[in-house]
Amino acid sequence: MNRTGAILGSILFFVLVPGTFAGVIPWWITRWDLSYSSTVLMTVGGLLILAGLAALIASFARFALDGLGTPAPIAPPGTLVVTGLYRFVRNPMYAAVMAIVLGQALMFYSPGLVAYAVAVWLAFQGFILMYEEPTLRVTFGDPYAAYFAAVPRWIPKLTPWSPEPPENAAP
Repeated sequence: MNRTGAILGSILFFVLVPGTFAGVIPWWITRWDLSYSSTVLMTVGGLLILAGLAALIASFARFALDGLGTPAPIAPPGTLVVTGLYRFVRNPMYAAVMAIVLGQALMFYSPGLVAYAVAVWLAFQGFILMYEEPTLRVTFGDPYAAYFAAVPRWIPKLTPWSPEPPENAAP
């Protein structure tokens, strides 16, 4: 896939998938009603939303610019993306969506949105375990195995992972 196709495909996927899971559905649940919230919850929730959105955009950009692909399973990157936030956690897109949803749960003081967040996390976990990780193992082999062993699935590392250079690489 060329860079333009990767960027356009990623933008489309961004709008359709995270836009639905982290935008439309939370709006349906809360109607973005702030009447039950407090200033503290709105502030903390807003910061969590902003952090999640920044991480999500940065992760999507890595797929398009570094991997020349999209997060969509039908147009994946041609190379294993292990730069940016992927050096700290294997699933920054999923973690970012969870941060956005939980930020809205705080901002709008919504137990229903917390329940939705749990359901979304369970769906993400199932997809990761049953499709994504096995597919990445087959597609990228040993480089993915090394990455998998070194970088956690959900809880970010404090120090960035860096792949070891090949044995025959020049110093």
